[in-house]
Amino acid sequence: MTHQDAVSAAVDRLAEALETRTPCAPVRDLIGTDDLPAAYAVQQGLVQRRLATGATVVGRKIGATSEAVQRQLGVDQPDFGYLLDEMDVSTHEPISMARLLQPRVEAEVAFVLARDIAPATEEEITLDLVRAAVDVALPALEIVDSRIADWAIGFTDTVADNASSGLYVVGSEGRTLDEVEPIDVVMSLTINGEERSSGTGAACLGDPLEALRWLAVQAFRFGDPLRAGHLILSGALGPFVPFAPGDRVEASISGFAPLVAQFEE
Repeated sequence: MTHQDAVSAAVDRLAEALETRTPCAPVRDLIGTDDLPAAYAVQQGLVQRRLATGATVVGRKIGATSEAVQRQLGVDQPDFGYLLDEMDVSTHEPISMARLLQPRVEAEVAFVLARDIAPATEEEITLDLVRAAVDVALPALEIVDSRIADWAIGFTDTVADNASSGLYVVGSEGRTLDEVEPIDVVMSLTINGEERSSGTGAACLGDPLEALRWLAVQAFRFGDPLRAGHLILSGALGPFVPFAPGDRVEASISGFAPLVAQFEE
């Protein structure tokens, strides 16, 4: 099987799992366990299929930024995926779980960009540069999901599967970086009033803004830089947790109003 045939077969396998809501086997048998260019090629193939049916790219997500989530996933580095408009369920009440297979939820800080992060050289992508590019920060819930059966994923599997993206919820009241310092936030996530996850801004690659800088570098290298207006989910502040239809999930992140999501079948 050629490299392109392997990538195409992996795209087909994951696309079918998404369409049928039937988890599939990992794709590392097709693309290997350490071929990141192949994994991101599969991700691109999946995203392009969704764009062809009318979806629009609205931002990016960073995955596996906290050590807790890396341990949960069995990986040792972050990755990224694309956010599409059809993944935004911020105004849905309640939120349908009909499109999800085996979801988990995590709380994080999101950023909306005021300007492109597209300098002439990679070396220009500094913490100061990305900080200056942020319009506002927002509280966010990411509903991660895996098309791979039983979350039995390796790193190339989760990359290929659009960084295990599902849906997302963001708050409506943004804060400037003069009003809130992402590294200092404290997070508590409850399900039906019971705390199930907790963490801090420092758990996200040391600083959510450092996660944003990392993403900006990756996007630059891929020739698809971050753009003004993009929403960036910077990564979990604590472990992700399972939830079920009927559950009420609330994220309390210091400096922001609480963010609540109610789920149904």
